[in-house]
Amino acid sequence: MLWATAAVAALGFLIALEIAARRYGLPGPITTQAQEVVFAPKSGFLLYASMALMMVVLTWRQRFIAAGVAIGIDVTFLLVRWAADVKVTDGHSFGNGALWVILGYAAIAVTRRTGKERVLLLKGVGLGLLLVAGRKTGDTWLLITSKTRPAVLDQYVATADHALGNPSWLVGRIVTATGPIGAHFLDYVYTQLAVAAVIVALYQLRNVAVERRFPGHHLVRTFLVIGLLGPGIYMIYPVVGPIFAYGTDGGHWAVANLWPDTPPPVNVPHPMLFDEITPRNCMPSLHTAWATAIFIHSRKGPRILQFAGAFWLIATLGATLGFGYHYGVDIVAGVVFTLTIEAALRSLERGWDRSGIQLVIYGATVFAALLVSYRYLPMEMAKHPWVAGPLLILAMTSVVHCYVRTTKLWEPKVAPARQPEPQPELV
Repeated sequence: MLWATAAVAALGFLIALEIAARRYGLPGPITTQAQEVVFAPKSGFLLYASMALMMVVLTWRQRFIAAGVAIGIDVTFLLVRWAADVKVTDGHSFGNGALWVILGYAAIAVTRRTGKERVLLLKGVGLGLLLVAGRKTGDTWLLITSKTRPAVLDQYVATADHALGNPSWLVGRIVTATGPIGAHFLDYVYTQLAVAAVIVALYQLRNVAVERRFPGHHLVRTFLVIGLLGPGIYMIYPVVGPIFAYGTDGGHWAVANLWPDTPPPVNVPHPMLFDEITPRNCMPSLHTAWATAIFIHSRKGPRILQFAGAFWLIATLGATLGFGYHYGVDIVAGVVFTLTIEAALRSLERGWDRSGIQLVIYGATVFAALLVSYRYLPMEMAKHPWVAGPLLILAMTSVVHCYVRTTKLWEPKVAPARQPEPQPELV
């Protein structure tokens, strides 16, 4: 019933977004996903990552067959496009095969499976499609933010960011100094965040095919909830980012061409009008939130996975700040946002108790206090950076500390192995 309810809710949400996008004369998430059955997909890597998630419910023989079929379909599409002289100018020339395989297994689950096997296969298909749908719904959400929020609050956030020393300007100059190599490397890390999440999720779900069930909590759940709730905050707190509000990418809408060379002056902030194209997707930084979730869930993996999780978090922070997509205070809010969601999901899985409720309430309170302070106390924060800056870091660190301390108490206690009692020797 829970999975059926979630599926109906997800379908209703997609239909609502489709209708909202149509009002602005653009295709919604359902249409854009349906187009990728035939046309070149926006991200072939994401579709293959989604197929990999789906395959956690399959045997190794079925996985090899599914991968072979997907590659064969992609080769066929490639040959047809070559014969028809169709140029792929936007997106990737592969990925259709992976989507066909996912949809094929959905048909197999309905027509060829029964009972628990049908449910398990449908869960695997749903998991793969949810990852793809999350990307599409995110694109539609960003469109809605740009159309419905004409005024942005970048001046408030930029003023509050003085408390942290304007890290976006600092990291932006560092990335610029590294030249095209550093920029291309960070851009790849930034754009392939979902693929990194799938790698961690595949490790967590590695035993599903054997145990014939999914674990109670895994990274995909956190990833999807972050993507569902985050755009709602965008609507409440619309911010476009320093490269748009203070850089060349903002065109004539920008306050001035300051990023990343000259930090903005401390002036009384005001809401400012911006174009109807640029997404208002800064507060909080969801890339930071997702990278933090990857880091948390990689902690129980092997050493190489732990290093990968830490690397992806550091590199994502460098990209979000270095490309001028986010301010420093966005990063702080994103970390608190993730830890609060993770605590709520873990409490839901293990059963709510006093410690879980307290942790979620505390995280939500700190997150709300951050947003309120950025909006109503930016001048005070900018004028007293040696007070406001440490307080911001302390607030974030306190949530991290409470999360680590509380979740340690939730870990199952392993009883020490009993030592055999010494036996008298036979004489």
